[in-house]
Amino acid sequence: MRQRIYDLLRSVYGYSQFLGHQEEIIEHVIGGGDALVLMPTGGGKSLCYQLPSLVRSGVGVVVTPLISLMRDQVEALLQLNVRAGSLSSAQTPEEAHQVFQRLSAGALDLLYVSPERLLRPDFLDYLHQVPLALFAIDEAHCVSQWGHDFRPDYLGLSVLENHFPMVPRIALTATADVTTRAEILTRLGLGRARIFISSFDRPNIRYTVIAKNNPHLQLRHFLTRKSPKESGIVYRISRNKVALTCDYLLQQGRKALTYHAGMNSKQRQENQDRFLNEEGIIMVATIAFGLGIDKPDVRFVVHLDMPKSLEAYYQETGRAGRDREKAEALLTYGLEDMVMLRKFITESNADETQKRVESAKLESMLNYCEAFSCRRNILLRYFGETGGADCGNCDICLNPAPVWDATLASRKALSCVHRTEQIFGVRHLVNVLRGIESEQVLKHRHHLVSTFGIGKDLSERQWHAVFRHLVVAGYLCKNDHEFAGLKLTHACGPLLRDEQKVFIRQEPEEKFFSSVKKKNNYKRAVEEVFGEGKEDLWDLLRAKRSELSLAQKVPPYVIFHDATLRIMAEKQPRTLEQMMAISGVGKAKLEKYGPVFLRVVEDFIKHHRK
Repeated sequence: MRQRIYDLLRSVYGYSQFLGHQEEIIEHVIGGGDALVLMPTGGGKSLCYQLPSLVRSGVGVVVTPLISLMRDQVEALLQLNVRAGSLSSAQTPEEAHQVFQRLSAGALDLLYVSPERLLRPDFLDYLHQVPLALFAIDEAHCVSQWGHDFRPDYLGLSVLENHFPMVPRIALTATADVTTRAEILTRLGLGRARIFISSFDRPNIRYTVIAKNNPHLQLRHFLTRKSPKESGIVYRISRNKVALTCDYLLQQGRKALTYHAGMNSKQRQENQDRFLNEEGIIMVATIAFGLGIDKPDVRFVVHLDMPKSLEAYYQETGRAGRDREKAEALLTYGLEDMVMLRKFITESNADETQKRVESAKLESMLNYCEAFSCRRNILLRYFGETGGADCGNCDICLNPAPVWDATLASRKALSCVHRTEQIFGVRHLVNVLRGIESEQVLKHRHHLVSTFGIGKDLSERQWHAVFRHLVVAGYLCKNDHEFAGLKLTHACGPLLRDEQKVFIRQEPEEKFFSSVKKKNNYKRAVEEVFGEGKEDLWDLLRAKRSELSLAQKVPPYVIFHDATLRIMAEKQPRTLEQMMAISGVGKAKLEKYGPVFLRVVEDFIKHHRK
């Protein structure tokens, strides 16, 4: 059996070895066992159910929440000569009929369906007549009612235990804390499932978090290091901000598209298809975009507004670098984000239990933003994984900043809030503390209060950091006054009595973004092989891939991942045997594309020999 598994891995997928727990999971499911698999995005979750479906008799039924994900997965499998199909509302009756015919004839190894389709009584009855290899429930965290991607239809998937007790089930997700894991097991009836938890670490992603200060300008500085050919995602908290940021990027000469729930389904699908099929697209979106997006070469994910939880942040940043090549995640956050997200929770219609859960998740997110130590270790600990040494690939590790004693400054800030009636916002409070006689300060006679000018020793930026920390720590909260300002909480008593200390990380100057445009990661990798200025083969291979993908109307990465083309550029194979040895080139792709890409390599070598 083990040899059979490795033969399929090499011949179908083009890989010579498994990653992490993949082999153990695959053997367990082939043996008929249930499983809950937690594996980071890009860690190879799909192989854990695809390969067992090829080994076991019958069809593997894969439940996924999005039609776009079904389509992408099926297209990728067809490229591998795997017999795959899907049933979705996007199909015509004739197309669905053809899938049912293939299913009845035993001509499918994998069938992708939505949860609502699977749960139809007539479809469940039909499946009783079909040999089944397994059920795979992808994006299993969607079952969590307190999660960031809750899908009500997922709650009904527990019926599979009663309908098909002898068919193994495997639930998979990249995002689940301890509470969500327990919820998945309970709601899906997977009490006997074996749990496989891979490391949540994504070492190829560089995490950077900075205080928000003109986010569009910060985004522009960040993008100066990015090639126009690199794809990325920029998340905004509202539809209006999505539109503003997209317009800004277009003005800067970038290819940008929008995606949010306010667009009609045709517009969303067209923009998503362009993002998947073209290079250099920046998708500006709300959190409505991304679940199930299988594009491996997203080089960066930017949050210009703070997510409401670390699960959401981890899930969204995980859409970068799925190919395990270098990628970046940038987050800008500010006091406005904190106040607004807390307001969303307190004013929601949720019950008190859910509000407490959401508040705790937000506190973890805030603490991550205000952290003094390695961000990667904070993320790992949040998901129950013991962090090791500092990662060396986050802003705190790369740009260590000292911590300063902000106890006195914090007491001054709290006193100023009290002296100004607890109704004003941070900008006004900072002006009072710094002794600035603004129009509003004079209008409200706050130049006469005892806290006027007592904070001249700190800059405006430093004072914003102090207030931000006081909100995170729960000493201040939003008031209900028309000015939408801050008020003291009961927690501030010990601090005002000097019974507590406050320490804040001194914000480094924003040196993360060089104004000098650097070559992108891939070009640097190719230059290391060919030397400066000889990266043409990389461009030629990508151009050929784009030509083929356009002709077949499939995303470029369905033909070959960037990582495979990079190895191809490095190794310069001259024969089909040498091509077959490249990771990501299986038998089907060798037959379809081997000769085509060999000619590209041969022509390149001939040209450079002249």
